[in-house]
Amino acid sequence: MRLYLVQHGDSLPKEVDTERPLSPQGRKDIEALAAFLKGRVRVARILHSGKTRARQTAELLAPAVAGSRPLETISGIDPLDSPEHIATQLQDWNDDTLIVGHQPYMGKLVARLVIGSEAHGVVVFQPGTLVCLERAPDARWAVTAMLRPELLVQRG
Repeated sequence: MRLYLVQHGDSLPKEVDTERPLSPQGRKDIEALAAFLKGRVRVARILHSGKTRARQTAELLAPAVAGSRPLETISGIDPLDSPEHIATQLQDWNDDTLIVGHQPYMGKLVARLVIGSEAHGVVVFQPGTLVCLERAPDARWAVTAMLRPELLVQRG
């Protein structure tokens, strides 16, 4: 099984819009990521936190990686949530899945899956980053790919 973790794209500050939708740069970054993933990645599920910036990121990625499959909102992946609940659920998942979430949650989930402890950093997310994890037959997880926005888009 492959697990694709995406930190939502760059969003507007809460002082500008309390819903924190994607900024123009955030939208551009996620559109570039979607274009890169199209034809390379196919997932059975796309999950997001329900926050506007995560939902918008998932909506932009879905046509490229999941076709017309519906998006799913899940609880327990907000910025300060513990990754333990999802880490436990993942033991029973078999289909490739993409989760759009937030920091520091996403970094903690990667650390929990790869080294067994959320206390130590394994990867550094920034808005629009994708990390791919793969679960081996022995149930251990490994980071198999990471892609940051500046590799896909001229920023600025």
